[in-house]
Amino acid sequence: MRSITPQPRQVFEIAGGVDTHLDTHTAAVIDTVGRVLGTEQFPVGAAGYAALLGWMRGFGRLVRVGVEGTGVYGAGLARVLRDERVEVVEVDRPDRKARRFQGKSDPIDAVAAAKVALADERTGAPKQRDGHIEALRTLRVARRSAVDQRADTQRQIKALIVTAPNQLRDRLRGLSVTRLIATCAALRPDPTDAASPATAAKLVLRCLARRHQQLSTEITQLDELLDPLVATISPRLVAANGVGTDTAGQLLVTAGQNHDRLVSEAAFAMLCGVAPIPASSGKTNRHRLNRGGDRQANAALYRVVLCRLRWDHRTRAYAERRTKEGMSTKEIIRCLKRYVARELYKIITSNDLEHTT
Repeated sequence: MRSITPQPRQVFEIAGGVDTHLDTHTAAVIDTVGRVLGTEQFPVGAAGYAALLGWMRGFGRLVRVGVEGTGVYGAGLARVLRDERVEVVEVDRPDRKARRFQGKSDPIDAVAAAKVALADERTGAPKQRDGHIEALRTLRVARRSAVDQRADTQRQIKALIVTAPNQLRDRLRGLSVTRLIATCAALRPDPTDAASPATAAKLVLRCLARRHQQLSTEITQLDELLDPLVATISPRLVAANGVGTDTAGQLLVTAGQNHDRLVSEAAFAMLCGVAPIPASSGKTNRHRLNRGGDRQANAALYRVVLCRLRWDHRTRAYAERRTKEGMSTKEIIRCLKRYVARELYKIITSNDLEHTT
């Protein structure tokens, strides 16, 4: 005889995966043995995020969610999931071998993200897109763009001078960059004679020089915002030997607001691409160059090492000792970058960032 006592509804544990795009997110739900329970597409936006989370929770107790592109298209969804106390795991896109065997579609990628999250193959927590670090990242995007464009403009000016008419070329060659930009910006060509090669060259040089000046002004204005912001976030990092505002800003952005997601200094070194990769086989025991990680952070550590090699007596003594041992300059710099990463990791993960949320 069946019991008439109401039985509690059994709640199953589930995992989710999301393939993110600009306008839509495709979600998938699987159970603890990997069976697909459902896939669905949702629009991007607050309402779409709420509907996606509610749909997932309708299948059972949500253990964790694997999300592709948490730093780009999935940033808004990752923020909502974190606010709802849902564990979010950052997953990479499926590798090419897997795609060759099972094809490519948004539901397939969402299921793959869910399986990765369930299997704990990826345990990286996404960066928090709030706080002072996010403001710092946004300002640095504009500054880096302005610096790159200014460098391109300067190269274009020098290239045009090479092919300019002799009289104009002789006038501009040999000038320093500062004088060259000022001279080109002060040119007064006749716009009605634009069909003349000399006049056209003067018009273009003046245009590029004034663009260079505008970009320089923009960079200066951004620096005036970045300097106090970085100093507020981590004054010890800015004051470290060989580290300035630009380098400190890049390393802070790489670590993120929630720097506790970096479980060790070795993880930070791997993130910056300065951890040597084992490449041993049989009787051969060696390591190879790490070409992964955040290359901008890698370049920042490189600048720190170059500065210390020039001015820090301890670093110079280390380089001399390793040179006598037979190491090349490149190998010494790689070792130093690893040591610098260990030192700066301790500063970045100190209490400086706890008061900037």
